[in-house]
Amino acid sequence: MSDVDEHLDLTEINAVRSLLTSKPRPVSWDERRARLDEVGSVWPIADDIRCEDAVFDGLEGEWSLAPESDRDKVLLFFHGGGYCSGSLKSHRRMVTEAGRAMGMRTLAIDYRRAPEHPFPAQHEDALTAWRFLSRQGIAPDRIVVGGDSAGGNLTLCLAGILRAAGERLPRCLWLVSPWTDLSMSGATLSTKDAIDPIIHRAYLEELATAYVPYGVGRRDPLISPLFADLSGFPPMLIQVGSAETLLSDATRLAEAAGAADVKARLEIWPHMIHAWPVWNAGLSAGRRALQSAGMFVRDYL
Repeated sequence: MSDVDEHLDLTEINAVRSLLTSKPRPVSWDERRARLDEVGSVWPIADDIRCEDAVFDGLEGEWSLAPESDRDKVLLFFHGGGYCSGSLKSHRRMVTEAGRAMGMRTLAIDYRRAPEHPFPAQHEDALTAWRFLSRQGIAPDRIVVGGDSAGGNLTLCLAGILRAAGERLPRCLWLVSPWTDLSMSGATLSTKDAIDPIIHRAYLEELATAYVPYGVGRRDPLISPLFADLSGFPPMLIQVGSAETLLSDATRLAEAAGAADVKARLEIWPHMIHAWPVWNAGLSAGRRALQSAGMFVRDYL
């Protein structure tokens, strides 16, 4: 990266930081959801993207298709938001541009959220979406599953559920700033706390308490896939920012995947914050991250 590129990245990410801190941090779940929808949709989707509602088995979702993308290949996308917020609206720009970069159709789903719907409702919805794609005639080796933050957690959990059932797995996984450890044992939760504008231990504790039912261990592999046996998992791309408290969640996942003989590529993006590709329209590093993801996926499909 040239000095000019780095200066541009710093200028742009500082503008995103200003956006995120321009209002007091919301408190209630409704306020948090509204705020994430607001900051995630500052930039609308591109004019050439076609979106279409998808309703199936009691679940709502959204298809998207960019020009010249392959309808018969699909990115199944799970949005972030700590399992408690996030929506189709907050992540629409990210998922539609990811589909463009990967050259495929996308299906984002509006899975149920905690605390109204704690674990395992989200796993059930992810599996419902997977079954829906199967009924549409989309073969597993033509599907990429991906997500950011809690969506990355859900991506890994879906792969684990399918493997445990002896079913065919998606062709590869795409994980952006994945929240892999709900026991919060990562060192960067402390070392990066002062520079991460979004994710802090107390906030994660609230999210985990809302999501994980009483009596379920936080280190259960279906809660914290960092502690799962990853043997047999598909190839995975892990992208994380250097300014994230969840940096350790990503680096330890890459180590665990490598130890299980799973192909894994870890990208650590300088100066970037949690889930930075959400703001790709105003963030060149977000666009480059999506392009990198696109190249990774095209290598496997």
